[in-house]
Amino acid sequence: MAMAMGCLLPPEPSQAAYREHQSTWSPYENNGGTCVAIAGLDYCVIAADTRMSVGFSILTREHSKIFQLSEKCILASSGFQADIRTLQKHLDARHKIYQHEHNKQMSCPAMAQLLSNTLYYKRFFPYYAFNVVGGLDNEGKGCVYTYDAVGSYERVGYSSQGSGMQLIMPVLDNQLKSASPLLLPAKESATSLTESEAIDLIKDTFASAAERDIYTGDSMELLVVNASGIRREYMELKKD
Repeated sequence: MAMAMGCLLPPEPSQAAYREHQSTWSPYENNGGTCVAIAGLDYCVIAADTRMSVGFSILTREHSKIFQLSEKCILASSGFQADIRTLQKHLDARHKIYQHEHNKQMSCPAMAQLLSNTLYYKRFFPYYAFNVVGGLDNEGKGCVYTYDAVGSYERVGYSSQGSGMQLIMPVLDNQLKSASPLLLPAKESATSLTESEAIDLIKDTFASAAERDIYTGDSMELLVVNASGIRREYMELKKD
């Protein structure tokens, strides 16, 4: 009919072409950022950058990724900040209930187990959050726990999560690599670095990662947990 009238109609778009151009929606968004923690014999250092971004847009340069769970336990998270904030509020509420029932604060190993249970409970619609927990255990020794998105966790001497993890972990492995946890007798997971050496190492790794990872930068927030309490420091990073 179209040919008889002397005109050509444009061809119908294929189903594949339609699928390529249709808009998609996801419940998750990666806001980037990097977290690092190192445990020593009597201290733990936890650090994260303060940039929050989406794609090639920086939403804010002053967003803290670190949350204090108790006097001796710190949580650092990277990923989708809405999920991370929900997770922080949930853990804080559970900790307050624990304090009312037991008249004491939850220990860092207990808090690490609570976080694992919380993430596993949400395994069918997970929190898009990649977490590191650091602090002091019941004996006053530094401890670091690293997680995947659904709650599998391990006590280690050091860890990193987030967009700069692939840049930072090789450096930490080279400087701090400890014996395998499968070896018997079990070795101490804490590193042999002094507190000041651990702080300097973390500062160096963040300065390097900020040069290569566009989602890590602006400034670094660093917390030191020891017998004296919690000390907070900041360091400027690359801002472009």
